[in-house]
Amino acid sequence: MSDLLAVFLQPASLTRWQQMLMLLPLCLSISVVYKTTKCERVRDIPWAAFVSWITIVVGMYLVGIVLLVVYEVATRHW
Repeated sequence: MSDLLAVFLQPASLTRWQQMLMLLPLCLSISVVYKTTKCERVRDIPWAAFVSWITIVVGMYLVGIVLLVVYEVATRHW
């Protein structure tokens, strides 16, 4: 029990690249589950989930870039 508790009290430290790579399987699982509930035919799920996954990942990275730029601009002027 104490080993399991240690995982939550002292999480593994990840680099920025590792954190960005961990976003990929998370977005893939979300898109598969979402498209499974929305597609009428089972054979449509893989392609629809792939398109949704790419959309989510690109959107998340674009939001991150925009927020980074806004942060950098805001901290330079002060």
